[in-house]
Amino acid sequence: MKQTKRKKYDFRTTFTYLGKRYDVAADSLEELYMKKANKLRDLKENTIIYNDKVLLDDWAEKSFGTYKRNVKSFDDIKKRYAKYVSPSLGSRPIGTITAVECQSILNSCAGMSFSHLNKLKQELSFLFESAVDNRLIEHNPAKKLKLPEYTKGTRRSITENERKHLLAVYEKDRTYLLFILILRCGCRPEEAVNLIGRDIDHKNRRLHIRGTKTKNSDRYVPLSDELYAAIKGVKPFEPISPNRDGKKHSESSYNRLVAHLKRDMNISMGCKTYRNALVPPYPLADDFVPYCLRHTYCTDLCKAGIDVRTAQRLMGHANISITADIYTHVDMDDIDRAGDLLNEYLRSHN
Repeated sequence: MKQTKRKKYDFRTTFTYLGKRYDVAADSLEELYMKKANKLRDLKENTIIYNDKVLLDDWAEKSFGTYKRNVKSFDDIKKRYAKYVSPSLGSRPIGTITAVECQSILNSCAGMSFSHLNKLKQELSFLFESAVDNRLIEHNPAKKLKLPEYTKGTRRSITENERKHLLAVYEKDRTYLLFILILRCGCRPEEAVNLIGRDIDHKNRRLHIRGTKTKNSDRYVPLSDELYAAIKGVKPFEPISPNRDGKKHSESSYNRLVAHLKRDMNISMGCKTYRNALVPPYPLADDFVPYCLRHTYCTDLCKAGIDVRTAQRLMGHANISITADIYTHVDMDDIDRAGDLLNEYLRSHN
């Protein structure tokens, strides 16, 4: 059988896309550029089968951008990937990543909230499962991941390091007073937004929190000397913690303030910036939200020796079991510390 000779082209070029190298040949430069552009277009439109040499960072951009772009949490998904996955696995070919390495990603977040860990687990599994569906790899190494130890519930107390940097950014920008009210008075975020000057009981140094969530939400809480000094000049019908225009926060201005707070805390913690954008990894934990400050107020009450029923009133909890759950968690920490002290004592007396 007569073999057909392979055509010789005058012009050739190569390019790399998603970790794979492609050759293009043509009879003229104009045709070469056109064929290269068409080939790249076809690749981007998923008209080819990928391979396991695709880098994980490249696949994450493609996969999340295709399947997750329209979900509300798209930006959060990208941030979690950039902070926890990309630094250790992003530059690796997707076919070389093992289940042990995926589990290590989760284990590095031990102690964070269940919500945060579960989202990260689901996103890792989705990332590799979509690679299986697109025939990049044969098996999903993140299919059977186990959650490490996590904080009960979706909220937690802030760490001492987070508290230090929160107070540091507040010293530089007093518009963050809203979050100090949550931390020092146990307000719910919406309660802090609604506080006005007439809610300050100047005679008794108390704050009247006009909560509406439960019948116990309407309550008085004591003001520290430092916090009273910061708010005592607010006029009766002015917001205690206004937006930058001096008015009550709207939902959008509140969300912007939260975003600014996280940015400033990240920078305070040592995060680098490039052209005014934060450069990952981000030091501030992803599960840090303003509600953590209210949880912290409750743990501070426990550590200060305030009895649980008084704490229930100060928190505005409808059920004392809610307060007791937080107190029990703190008590268990104390028990663990007591165990360490006892072991140290026994070792020194052997």
